[in-house]
This record gives sequence, C-alpha cells and structure tokens, in this order.
Amino acid sequence: MTIAEICSRARETAIAHGFRDEPRDFAVEIALMHSELSEALEEYRDGHAPELLYHAVDGKPEGIPAEFADVVIRICEACAHYGIDLDAALESKMTFNATRAFKHGGKRI
Repeated sequence: MTIAEICSRARETAIAHGFRDEPRDFAVEIALMHSELSEALEEYRDGHAPELLYHAVDGKPEGIPAEFADVVIRICEACAHYGIDLDAALESKMTFNATRAFKHGGKRI
C-alpha cells in the first residue's frame, strides 16, 4: 500500500466511523497526533520493548508499534482531509535533509 493509499483509507475509515461528522480545529488534530506518541511513551514506561506488538483480549493491537501506527494513521487522515500530498512532502524533506551538514551543524540529538 502506498502512502497515498494509506491516507485515503484512513480518511474513509474516519468518515465511516463518524470522526468527521463535525468540524475539528487544526490544533485538535495536532493534539490527537501527539496523544498517540504519549501513549507510545506510556507503553515504554510500562516496560514494553519498542518492537513488542501484542494483542489485548479483544484482539486490539497494543504496544509501541501499534501506537506508532496510530500516529501515522492520524497524520495520514489529516493529510487526506486537508489535501496535503504527504508523498511529495516526504520526498521534498528527505531530499533536503540529505544535503544538510553533519548533525545539522551542531545539534546534539
């Protein structure tokens, strides 16, 4: 599946499940993306290894990989909603990043 297809599928699912019935502020979009990263951090704090994907009793995927997937899904759905070409943005940023100085000229992390 391509990134564009993931974005389209995420949007279709969000619409089908009522998550776009009412307008959502852009700041809320960002907060929802951030909340998925916070859930990944909580998985780590609970002692789960980054690569551990496990399933709840009801079959729901859990763990850091599942939370990272939720981040991507949220980002892709927002991109589809706002008409952002994520493929083009990724290509542009990765091409530019390849030209940057070592550690971007002195960043520590």
